[in-house]
Amino acid sequence: ETRVRHMNSVKIFTAGSNDNLAQHICSLLGRPLGKATVDKYADGETRVEIHDNVRGSDCFVVQSTCPPVNDNIMQLLVLIDALRRSSPKRITAVVPYFGYSRQDRKHAPREPITAKLVADLIEVAGPERIVFFDLHSDQIQGFFNLPVDNMLPDTLFIQWVQEKNMVPGNTVILAPDVGGARRARRVADHLGFRIALLESNRNNAEVDDGETEVVVVGELAENAIIVDDMIDTGSRVVSAISVLQQRGVKNVFAFASHAVFSGDMRALQNSDVKEVAVTDTISIPEAKKFPKLRILSVAPLFAEAVRRIHNEEPLDHIIFS
Repeated sequence: ETRVRHMNSVKIFTAGSNDNLAQHICSLLGRPLGKATVDKYADGETRVEIHDNVRGSDCFVVQSTCPPVNDNIMQLLVLIDALRRSSPKRITAVVPYFGYSRQDRKHAPREPITAKLVADLIEVAGPERIVFFDLHSDQIQGFFNLPVDNMLPDTLFIQWVQEKNMVPGNTVILAPDVGGARRARRVADHLGFRIALLESNRNNAEVDDGETEVVVVGELAENAIIVDDMIDTGSRVVSAISVLQQRGVKNVFAFASHAVFSGDMRALQNSDVKEVAVTDTISIPEAKKFPKLRILSVAPLFAEAVRRIHNEEPLDHIIFS
């Protein structure tokens, strides 16, 4: 449980990408959501006005840079700039989902590394610190020349698995690609589960946008949990299910930190997946929710992170829990 101590100087703002998450964090900390106007001028430019006095305050900006990605990035940048010009003690950017994170390297000649570009833009805006949740790749932390904390979903994942009464003898953790093997190994080690690998034939493993042929590497079990940092169109999960069932898997589950959910998600909803667990780092429209979807809240983790940052306490307990 988050302890509320000396939080009077904490101001938490949101630029509108995930108001429910920001409000949940505030309620756990016993603080009101900061008052600010974030909208657009008639010509489409982002407009921000801070209504609270933030002089000497410890300010936190909660903003996922999810779709519409470019609008949400600009709102984050302009809100940070508005705060920085209002004499706060410190500004911390809390970015539960970091858009452009899949563009963290060059996959072909003459391609940009857009994640680094966005990192530069955020850094220029002026926060003293930034907090992420389950970055697509760890090296993104090195794109910033300021303190970066990357929260992990392991606690939420373990609690969810324990509710299902899955044990090492009948369950295997599946990495959706080679890049996700480290994430799968980390959560599997917590529970003593084996891991296997899903190898896809897509030309670009960072783009989840079509039919995918899947090959399984490793020994399977009665239950299989596909663990990834995000679900975009859901095609990887759908493509994997039939292959896993042919190999004797009876129950296929999926866990992902970020529900990007591009498209209508009907293929995932109509598949044989038993349950899809995601977090609320991205606000999911009602039209894209379905009965098999389970949404786990990251608000308690971020509320505790805000409390610890404000009180100058270490975050390793909740980052590596």
